[in-house]
Amino acid sequence: MISSRSVDELTAATIIRIVKERKPHNVQELVTLVKETLPLSEEKILAAVLKLQCQGTIKLDNPPLPASPKPALWYWVTIAIATITVAVVFTVPESLYPWSYLRNALGIIFVLWLPGYTIIKALFPTQVPIKTSTETLDSIERIALSLGMSIAIVPLIGLLLNYTPWGIRLTPIVLSLFALTLISATAAIIRENQIKKSMKASD
Repeated sequence: MISSRSVDELTAATIIRIVKERKPHNVQELVTLVKETLPLSEEKILAAVLKLQCQGTIKLDNPPLPASPKPALWYWVTIAIATITVAVVFTVPESLYPWSYLRNALGIIFVLWLPGYTIIKALFPTQVPIKTSTETLDSIERIALSLGMSIAIVPLIGLLLNYTPWGIRLTPIVLSLFALTLISATAAIIRENQIKKSMKASD
């Protein structure tokens, strides 16, 4: 299995070699040449080029500007799904067809996916603990860990609610899972931003 450090070193070596041998006229040409050699995304190549430029290893006439951080789309999608699910559960009765199918589908995502996903995201904002060779495999590992975490945490919430005055009923369970998802997602986005800032500072 190839480590991420080896990939970064290979990318840097490839960029330096292409700059010396091919002498690209601009950044876009350099990115195109690197993509012909390595199966990397344009963003990763630009990040590597920027890092080498900042270190003084290579010199370009028009170095790339630092990429602006992407908005945390996953955070807003997660909050939106959780909010919609809570609204649907409390407004759509189980006997109302065919809307009850939507209620059940959202409920499955709300119970078996969102709690585990946000907790795993908070614990491991950028990379899962299992080293993977590709982003696709990394996503599969994150999905598996999210499902496992949800299956583990939801019964614990039910057990805790059993010892409270509210008991194990629909309203306290839904509100507890919603609060857990909201808190975990917020903690995850804070940690993600902190890690990105520290990575930029180290570069």
